[in-house]
Amino acid sequence: MKAELYIGSFLVEREERGEIRSPYSEEVVSTFPICSVDDVEKALKLAESTKKSAKNRTIAERCNWLLDVAQKLKENREDIAKTITDEVGKPIAFARVEVDRCIETVKLSAETMRTMVGETINTDAMDSGKVTTAFFKRVPAGVIVAITPFNFPLNLVAHKIAPALVSGNTVVLKPTPEAPLTAYKLAKLFIDSPFATPDALSVVYGDAEVGSALVSSDIPRVISFTGSVPVGNIITKSAGIKKVALELGGNAGTYIDDSADIEHSAKRCVFGAFTNSGQVCISLQRIYVNRSIYNQFAEAIARETKALIVGDPYSDDTFMGPLISEESVERSKNWLQSAVDEGAKPLTPIENNGRVLKPVVMGDVTDDMAIVCEEVFAPIVSLVAVDSVDEAIEKMNNSPYGLQFSIFTNSLKNVQKAIDELDAGGVVINDIPTLRFDIQPYGGVKLSGVGREGPRFAIEEFTEVKSVVIT
Repeated sequence: MKAELYIGSFLVEREERGEIRSPYSEEVVSTFPICSVDDVEKALKLAESTKKSAKNRTIAERCNWLLDVAQKLKENREDIAKTITDEVGKPIAFARVEVDRCIETVKLSAETMRTMVGETINTDAMDSGKVTTAFFKRVPAGVIVAITPFNFPLNLVAHKIAPALVSGNTVVLKPTPEAPLTAYKLAKLFIDSPFATPDALSVVYGDAEVGSALVSSDIPRVISFTGSVPVGNIITKSAGIKKVALELGGNAGTYIDDSADIEHSAKRCVFGAFTNSGQVCISLQRIYVNRSIYNQFAEAIARETKALIVGDPYSDDTFMGPLISEESVERSKNWLQSAVDEGAKPLTPIENNGRVLKPVVMGDVTDDMAIVCEEVFAPIVSLVAVDSVDEAIEKMNNSPYGLQFSIFTNSLKNVQKAIDELDAGGVVINDIPTLRFDIQPYGGVKLSGVGREGPRFAIEEFTEVKSVVIT
């Protein structure tokens, strides 16, 4: 239950350690070393000195490294899944899914790297040009800083370090303070692999001070961060001349058309709103329902929500466990009370037992209520009645966020309208905006971030284009 500090491949002992308590039982489930700015500087300097050897390894060697890690993940699936549940309270069934997705992400990164290619350029295509042999190739960017969140403490680490390492970079990882052991167990598989590039990966722990030292250093070429908008804004201002990839907040919405299958839509919306206790950047928060079917849909989603099994995250049948902190519970209750005070009506009971907040469907919500204007990041979903798909699209777009939106409809015209007009990084048709496949490009517009994840797209973020001309 001890996460350790690794400066490259070197284990660094620390007497001063912090504790992580289970969000469900409040028992100590892991400990981690307290790191300093000096640790950060040592890790970055080692990454800088190692980047040449990392770059010079063959693609086959790097891919074999990742495939070895994927196999070890498979062998340790249950242990790592339980660690996720211990640290962040994710129900064990979903923790196992996260491990499986992590395995796929690591494999995909290796498979993608094998087929990443450059391109030849016709330099005689312009009147001012001439015949040459010209092409571009992708080369490693150098040192990558990866900063990850608590809600997917394993797979979102893999989405950064696997593409970064397989493309020939070195990495300094700062995992979420809430789940240090989960990230450590994954990083240790990379570090201990017989195929590893020595000293290519370091793991440091901490909060603002450690993060600031990583971001403001002149050594990293790329900062890859997943987390909140305020922190993303700080990173953007303090990073300097670097490549910055940000996957930030969301305020995901969907539209239920009068042509949609109401029961199917309700079932999927329940999943999209309440999986991981609503603590997902693309968690469904706003449901715009055609006024003609509003009452039917409201009854269906309330019924489906009340049927969810909520509570003990170690039970295989549990759908939803605790929120990550007491602060999250209090913030959620304040959101709910604010909405009730403004005239919204809860369609399911507002109850909590410790950090376990029962999922809540709020009806009669209007656009000016804070519960739909901001990112809630809790098991709360709001229903808003609209008269048309045009009104729904306008309301979804009227947000500072633009991560993923969706629409449920059997109208091809509405499908095309949603694809063309929804202002988001991703649009999902006839399913929830919470749907994400790890192979796809993933990221947002507006305050939801810059850059894209997904192995191919992350590799592009973590590499530079080198142009070559031979005359």
